[in-house]
Amino acid sequence: MAKKSKRYLALLEKSEAAGELTLGDAVNVLKEFGTTSFDQSIEIHMHLNVDAKQADQIIRGAIALPHGIGRELRVVVFAKGDLAAAAEEAGAAEVGAEDLAKKINGGWTDFDVCVASPDMMGVVGPLGKVLGPRGLMPSPRAGTVTPDVGRVVAEYKAGKVEFRNDDGGNVHAVVGRLSFDPNQIVENIRDFIAHIESLKPLSIKGTYIQGISICAAMSPGLRIAL
Repeated sequence: MAKKSKRYLALLEKSEAAGELTLGDAVNVLKEFGTTSFDQSIEIHMHLNVDAKQADQIIRGAIALPHGIGRELRVVVFAKGDLAAAAEEAGAAEVGAEDLAKKINGGWTDFDVCVASPDMMGVVGPLGKVLGPRGLMPSPRAGTVTPDVGRVVAEYKAGKVEFRNDDGGNVHAVVGRLSFDPNQIVENIRDFIAHIESLKPLSIKGTYIQGISICAAMSPGLRIAL
């Protein structure tokens, strides 16, 4: 186990003493944790009452947060013709087809999001072994397989985030930066929680959201009162 720094242990003591907090109070406390020399990302972690082995209980998708996430994502697009031109105009880092597939197959994955037009899935499909383990495989459910590639590229560059529950039923996502105004952080988090709530499977019985916490990249978590 990695040894925790004195800074982290001091913050952990504050976190444990705080207990469960309202979202607004938790954000204010989290802002006080910004004692590093860089602008830490803020993450949300939600524990859901879902069975990850059941296909109808997979919580997966994407959401464009109102205030973005504080960094510009590198988006690559599989498209041809007018769609390729639209993706380039929207600011895609790289656009291509067979040539782009060859580059990725060669080991290049220096990007955050991969988008594809539906007619390109024959080219993209064989890349599953490379893109899948990295969470980069385009998916209709996540909105990254779309005929409107220009719009999707613009959304991701503005702060759209993807999510998918892990084997333990947990969903994790970046929802901003510590430098954001507290109200911007709260609005981003509220939108994210509301979106997860809207995806509740019909087969779920009992409490769907069982726990929520937020943290910064180098801070302990703060529990949010449900």
